[in-house]
Amino acid sequence: MKRSTRKLLLSIAGASCLAASVQVAAHLNDKEPMQSYRQSYFTLLAMNFGPIGSMVKGEMPWDDAKVKMFAGDLAALGSMDVSRAFGPGTDKGTTRAKPEIWDNQEDFSAKLQDMRDAVVALQGAANSGDRQAIAEATGAAGKTCKSCHDEYKSKDYLY
Repeated sequence: MKRSTRKLLLSIAGASCLAASVQVAAHLNDKEPMQSYRQSYFTLLAMNFGPIGSMVKGEMPWDDAKVKMFAGDLAALGSMDVSRAFGPGTDKGTTRAKPEIWDNQEDFSAKLQDMRDAVVALQGAANSGDRQAIAEATGAAGKTCKSCHDEYKSKDYLY
């Protein structure tokens, strides 16, 4: 890899980490750690999924390296067990989560697994470089997010 390309990629990665850390830190609340944990987690998902969606829609220039990077980060995030942030008592406080999550943990867990599977498939498509496959995998991943949001994310945010 050329030195200038390597520096550029490292700069992009560093800027992405810095931007993500600011967004994540904005959610930190030591009085509600599990709520903060899950809000930070979903912010990171959005910050990595959003640019891929924007590239697929043509709203920003296509960049194979960035698609691969964001998809890889999504797959890594998908491997994390965020379900622990939805434990007993975490339905209170500052949250966008609907109470139905705690009433239907099995369905919620299944939807989380669908998202995990979809981001792994998106990573595979991104690594292939096939734009059509990437677009389809992006759409499929987006549908898993939407299905969970429709059921379990409050439209009227509580904060």
